[in-house]
This record gives sequence, C-alpha cells and structure tokens, in this order.
Amino acid sequence: MSMLADLVEVVIGVDTHKETHAAAAVLDTRTGRVLARVTVGADPDGYAELVGLAEQHSGLRAWALEGSGGYGAGLARHLADAGELVVELDRPLRPARRGGAKSDAIDAERAARDALARTRLAQPKTGPERAALQMRLTARRAAVEAGANAQRQLHAMVITAPEVVRARFRGQSTRVMITTATRLRPTTST
Repeated sequence: MSMLADLVEVVIGVDTHKETHAAAAVLDTRTGRVLARVTVGADPDGYAELVGLAEQHSGLRAWALEGSGGYGAGLARHLADAGELVVELDRPLRPARRGGAKSDAIDAERAARDALARTRLAQPKTGPERAALQMRLTARRAAVEAGANAQRQLHAMVITAPEVVRARFRGQSTRVMITTATRLRPTTST
C-alpha cells in the first residue's frame, strides 16, 4: 500500500476560509520541513499565486485541501482544471489551543502532514453535477424549513386566537388545520 509521500516530493496544505486561504505548507516530503508559508485571497488571483508558489519548488506535488466542497471549492476547481493532484481532507477536530487561539498556518501544515500520513486518499467532489446536486439539496432544505416554520406559526396563531376560532381547529391534525385555515375568509359582517 503506497502512501502519498511515495508519490510526490512536495505537499501543499491549505486551510480554506471564506475570504482567504492559508497555505502553509509547502512541505518537503523527504525531510518534513516547511519550505514556505503564505496567505492568499480566495479568488482567481490568489489561486494563481498559490500555484506560482508551488512551482518554485521542484518535483511532483500534491495539494491537501480542507473544505474542498465548501470554502475551498473554487481552489479545488482551479487546481483540477490545471491538472494538479488534489487530496480532500475532512475538517479535523483541532486540539484546544491556549486562550482558544486559532492558527491558520498550523492548520494548513497539519493538513499537509495529515495527507502524507494517509494510506487512502480522497479526491474532491467537484464539477457541474456536484454543484447542481448541492443547489438542489440547498433549495429542498430551505423549502422543508419554510414549511415547518409555517406550520409552527399556524399552531401559534390558533393557540392565541379567540375561543370561537380555536374551537374550529380543536382536535385537528396539522394537515386538516391547514385546510381549515385556507377556508377562513373575513366577511363584512364578522
């Protein structure tokens, strides 16, 4: 079973964020030494800067991305289009740090070292089919939440309504309550 260190000379670990990506570790796989650290914008110019930094170090390389389906999706697509080897990593549970401080440089280096230690490597799930599925799931989730909110609001309005209105809904299931509510129309006499 071969590990990533057997395949490449350099691993670039990237800790992805909404506005910036911290790429600490251009990491030499033979010595484990960090060769460079940089933070770049999470945009095409930043992606090009990362690739430029990686090209300054000779040998075969791989990229270890945290969040390639989220904040790192744009970078993952950019790297895939450029023919780069990209390894997807789950966001790890990070150890507690003094005072709750977070270090992007340490997290990026940890991503590179984690990729090197793995015997099984995951490829990022990118492309138009993945994006379409993600959009559909997001829309469905929003619709389900909106429906649940509407049901809660109906129940709350019935609970606080005058007794004459509450009596019309008493003992009804939510589905029947919705039907009853759609039939309620204000009249000029009431």
